[in-house]
Amino acid sequence: MPVATDAHHLRSDADRLASGYPALLAEAERVAAMVAAGVHGRRRPGQGETFWQYRPYDVSDPANRIDWRRSARGDSVFVRDTEWEAANSVYIWRDGSAGMDWRSSPKLPTKRDRASVLTLAVASLLMRGGERCALLGESERPRAGRVGYERLAMRMASSDGALQSLSGKLPAHAKLLIASDFLTDAEHWQARLAALAARPSTGVLLHIIDPAEESFPYKGRVEIRSPVGKVLPYLLGRAERAQEEYRARFAAHCERIDETARHIGYTVVRHRTDQPAGPALTALYQAFEGSA
Repeated sequence: MPVATDAHHLRSDADRLASGYPALLAEAERVAAMVAAGVHGRRRPGQGETFWQYRPYDVSDPANRIDWRRSARGDSVFVRDTEWEAANSVYIWRDGSAGMDWRSSPKLPTKRDRASVLTLAVASLLMRGGERCALLGESERPRAGRVGYERLAMRMASSDGALQSLSGKLPAHAKLLIASDFLTDAEHWQARLAALAARPSTGVLLHIIDPAEESFPYKGRVEIRSPVGKVLPYLLGRAERAQEEYRARFAAHCERIDETARHIGYTVVRHRTDQPAGPALTALYQAFEGSA
């Protein structure tokens, strides 16, 4: 029966895509463990019950915040601060388009794999700090803790990262992590990001770049093909002659993504797949720290 055949193919494709996830998950945990030792925790004053610190009284503080027992020890008035405990919801979308499966060298990870490692790693760090995370456009509610992290990883393993998920249900004032190569038209991304920011939301764009996409190191006759197969191949007779123009256009495209992000209050973290994942993860985590 056709339905059974389609279901079999879908299951086979899902199993194939998910087969590499144990290694990706281990890599994400390794990178997260390295970064966790060098970043500050998410401890900060706020609404909670756990004591954090005493600090001098300020005229803007309400009288019921004064700790009279501590203040009685000296001539100064002190306020008792509690730790920030209101966990935020962070929604993650990792682009699953065909172009994300490309890499310019067998020695490099695909853009999809590196995006998966970084998004899982930052989720690990955030969830250790009490944040709740979920995949945008998926049915799972945001979760925290180790069990929540494992469920998130399983969801990502089976997710196709469809663009339609960017239109998924998003609570007001939630935070977003969007990982993509952003190689489609900048106008399309302007519209998508503007719609997300209008909900309203804040977020971080993780721009994944293969080094060849930025430098265009090709020479001689080069055939350029679309990863989705809907565009006819284009043959360059002398690829090196197009190098300067290509680099300028790529830089201009990145600037348009940056400009869009600045306009809506998002942060851009740019990462090349030939570079270690650690610095990018640190930048991602600090970007969420700064938006808290």
